[in-house]
Amino acid sequence: MRPRSGTLVVDISGEKAEHYEGVYQCTARNEHGTAVSNNIVIRQSRSPLWSKERNEPIVVQEGVSLVLQCRPPAGLPPPIIFWMDNNFQRLPQSSRVSQALNGDLYFSNVLKEDSRNDYICYARFPHTQTIQQKQPITVRVLNQAPVDERKPTFLIPSGPSSSKMVLRGQVLEMECIAEGLPTPEISWTKVSGDLPAKRTSFLHYQKTLRIVNVSESDSGDYRCTARNRLGSVHHTIRVAVKAAPYWISGPPRNLVLAPRETGLLICRASGTPKPTITWAMNGIPIENSPKDLSRKVEDDTVMFTDVQTGSSAVYQCNVSNEYGYLLSNAFVNVLSEPPRVLTQANKVYQVIRNHRALIDCSSFGSPIPKITWFKESRSSTLDGDPYILHDNGTLEVHVAQARNSGKYTCVARNTLGIYENHVYLEVKEPTRILKQPEYKVVQRGRSVEFECKVKHDPSLIPTMTWLKDNGELPDDERFIVDSDSLTIADVIENDEGVYTCIMNTSLDHDSASAELTVVEATPTPAVAYDRPDAPTDLELTDQRERSVQLTWTPGDEHNSPIQKFLIQYEDSLHHRGHWHNLTEVPGTKTTARLKLSPFIHYTFRVLALNAVGLSHPSFPSRMYKTNAAAPDENPTGVEGYGTEHDNLVITWKPLSGLQSNGPGLQYKVMWRQKEVDKEWTSVTVANVSKFVVSGTPTFVPYELKVQAVNEHGTGPEPAIAHGHSGEDLPVAAPDNVQVLVLNSSLAEVHWDPLPAKAIRGHLKGYKVYYWRERSLHKHNPHHVEKQILTFSGNHSHGMLPGLHPFSLYSFNIRVYNGKGEGPPSPSQQFETPEGVPGIPSSLIITNPNLDSLTLEWAPPHDRNGRLTGYTLKYQPVNNSNELGPVKEVALPANETSVTLLNLKYSTRYKFYLNAKTVRGAGPAISQEAVTIMDEGKLAVASRQVDIATQGWFIGLMCAIALLILILLIICFIQRNKGGKYPVKEKEDAHTDPEFQPMKDDDCTFGEYSDNEDHKPLKGSRTPSNGTVKRDDSDDSLVDYGEGGDGQFNEDGSFIGQYSGKSASRETAEGHESSEAPSPINAMNSLNSFV
Repeated sequence: MRPRSGTLVVDISGEKAEHYEGVYQCTARNEHGTAVSNNIVIRQSRSPLWSKERNEPIVVQEGVSLVLQCRPPAGLPPPIIFWMDNNFQRLPQSSRVSQALNGDLYFSNVLKEDSRNDYICYARFPHTQTIQQKQPITVRVLNQAPVDERKPTFLIPSGPSSSKMVLRGQVLEMECIAEGLPTPEISWTKVSGDLPAKRTSFLHYQKTLRIVNVSESDSGDYRCTARNRLGSVHHTIRVAVKAAPYWISGPPRNLVLAPRETGLLICRASGTPKPTITWAMNGIPIENSPKDLSRKVEDDTVMFTDVQTGSSAVYQCNVSNEYGYLLSNAFVNVLSEPPRVLTQANKVYQVIRNHRALIDCSSFGSPIPKITWFKESRSSTLDGDPYILHDNGTLEVHVAQARNSGKYTCVARNTLGIYENHVYLEVKEPTRILKQPEYKVVQRGRSVEFECKVKHDPSLIPTMTWLKDNGELPDDERFIVDSDSLTIADVIENDEGVYTCIMNTSLDHDSASAELTVVEATPTPAVAYDRPDAPTDLELTDQRERSVQLTWTPGDEHNSPIQKFLIQYEDSLHHRGHWHNLTEVPGTKTTARLKLSPFIHYTFRVLALNAVGLSHPSFPSRMYKTNAAAPDENPTGVEGYGTEHDNLVITWKPLSGLQSNGPGLQYKVMWRQKEVDKEWTSVTVANVSKFVVSGTPTFVPYELKVQAVNEHGTGPEPAIAHGHSGEDLPVAAPDNVQVLVLNSSLAEVHWDPLPAKAIRGHLKGYKVYYWRERSLHKHNPHHVEKQILTFSGNHSHGMLPGLHPFSLYSFNIRVYNGKGEGPPSPSQQFETPEGVPGIPSSLIITNPNLDSLTLEWAPPHDRNGRLTGYTLKYQPVNNSNELGPVKEVALPANETSVTLLNLKYSTRYKFYLNAKTVRGAGPAISQEAVTIMDEGKLAVASRQVDIATQGWFIGLMCAIALLILILLIICFIQRNKGGKYPVKEKEDAHTDPEFQPMKDDDCTFGEYSDNEDHKPLKGSRTPSNGTVKRDDSDDSLVDYGEGGDGQFNEDGSFIGQYSGKSASRETAEGHESSEAPSPINAMNSLNSFV
């Protein structure tokens, strides 16, 4: 142990630290008693190594949830957990991936990018400054089959509810981590109230709710909700707030008692559960201490009666419960000591006139000395106006005047003796600036001087300070500071600004400012305008009790006419050195009749004002004293109210010194109970602003009057003001409470207003407490969430909006006044009728096929009645998002799925589903889906679109071109040999007079050429208008087949009709030819020719 101290030093350099673990306590003793310290617990910090383990790779399917456990070794203090990779970079966290309070890493759903082989959990032990590392964890995410979306479920905590205990003053942390796809969002509410906004924060992407400095009001149920687009899930955490013991009014205080005196030692504390209190004396349990008849222990109080010398001791109070303890020492000193005054003898107190003076008399003695004060001759004690004696012996002079200066004697008395101490009070004159610096306009390069003449108490040493723009003067030799002036030589533009002179003494200060403007030098002098000179020759005439005539002579106007005169006065009796504005007169007058007040020592002065500014004040007039008189007016603002249920506080605005009209100002306070008392009760009080009447009935009307009184009489009869004594809580609840349900979400409540006697205060209004007991539907859970509607004023009915349909509600009504709420009326219940249901909870499309889909849904969370069925509407949507015709399907209430048949393949549909009650249909939930595409037809369509790029088509075109070339060659050969085509022979057989021979110039067949009359040949195909166009020649591929009807066989020959024209066109032509020319006939002719 260190010498002359209580510090214990333990050198553990040569031994193991754990040998010194334990609980230590310090004890201090002397002849007066024994004090003990709190328990001091010493523990060695520990940072154990991670146990060796082999982590197998974790293989999961994409979309499922995952938890990576950390499980660090237990340390002292516990370690701080964080996850990092091989590069010591923190792993990114989000609303999908986050660390729990226990250090585990939670994935609401895993993604492909979550695959990695360096998930490493680190534990940092703060006291030893060491970091331990867990073996890396490998995660592989597979993407073999898509995982269906799913509504949230909680990973932690488990089950629908849990509980948590926290100690008062500590930090409450609750977490909810959910899995689901898409990633759920977490929100928090307090079931039975609001979250404390200033003490609440949300961590880990809303998954952790943190409340600091927990109090008992934070107990209750907290609900966390996980929600995604497929639904939501709730978990309720019931929080119980316990409390280690804490002081209610502070620890026990030391007690000094004189022999045969009585005293109390109080150890008042609280906690949850309620703590037990034990007492000890000098470190020994009090029940084991020597018996003392003057001491009695009752729970948290030790009572001392008729104590004796020698029974001094140190008492220990120990307050403990299962969560902690408080220990406090209190010294009970039984002392017999004559009085002593601790304040320095002959101390001098200095104060400025009209300020407050405090004169100390700090004393000690046992019994506690009684303090009295005397001044000078000690003719009487100082315990009235203008003196105030404080409990600690300090004497206060509220407004010190010169007459209060002098020698004061403080006398301390007890049964063992008397002690006197002398001090002195000096009331000093205030520091005042008599001549203030003035606004200056100076040309650049010239000099300027600011005057600042000051008056101060001659016994105080003044200090003059000058500032420029509230800062120090520039360090420039051009600035010359004298005792009462500031001179600036060779002025420059930067010298512009506001200059302030400050006069400081050890007790007070005064200041004044003026502005300097620097202008360019003007070559030609202008007309000089300046402020007028001060008026002179002030004279008082026609002197009366309440008025006097003042005349004066104006000063030089300096080229600017005087606009008005300002008359000021100084009251040498009450406010010496302060000038107040009294009145103004036009600049054309040089006399004024001044209205005066009694008991004032007037001195007047006059200032003149023109367009440039105010003149200097004139020299003061001679003093004119008015006689004292009774007050002319009474205090204003008289009010009466109660601060307790049995008192009446009467307040008013006191009169000023000018309004007092004489010395000895007091107030006569009068009151009587309205319509009960005929006589006024009155009391005369000093110059204060309130008076408290005790023992009044609760909240009754009073009539009040406050009258000013001085040594020369009373003021006029005061006006009657009205007030009430203190309020108390209402004693009754509203009667005849009825409820009328207007619709499924609105109800109207009625009640009879309470009489004023039962309200016992100012009626503030009525409060309707109402809560939803439960839904009338068997599927809906129990609800108890109280709501309050306040109706201010004297209402007898009110509306309850926003009710839940098809629910059972309870309510009661309370009246409230300025004190608080009265008792509730008996709770009543009412039921709301059915309403339209809410939106269905979910709508999922499953089993899409070519022409069918299956829809599955969940009933609405808010059914608001008994469901009568569902309405399903759906319509196709094309690629430009245009909606097709709507089809509607009615479904029974007990179904939660339906399969739609005969839908179009590869078509997008939009579905709308809503639920119905007897009150109508609720809002619809919508969803879109696409039927599966027909692969065969898709292939045909693709071939039609891409035929021009297919190889077989290009080959076919080449074969046709080659065939035409061969026909042309044969044509020329046949012509040269004079042969005939089979077609020609067929035409010869018909001997048509309109037959046209083959043209020699173009080697074309006559039946395919255009003749002059545009007549069609027999067997030819012509348009219905009788014209034959060259583009419509039968040699055209279009005439061989329209679209995909024309075909070739494997050797490239035509199959089918030579012309692909429609049957309608053939009918229009008639049956002129028994057989139309065909490609096959043409080919046979070619073969026979060859």
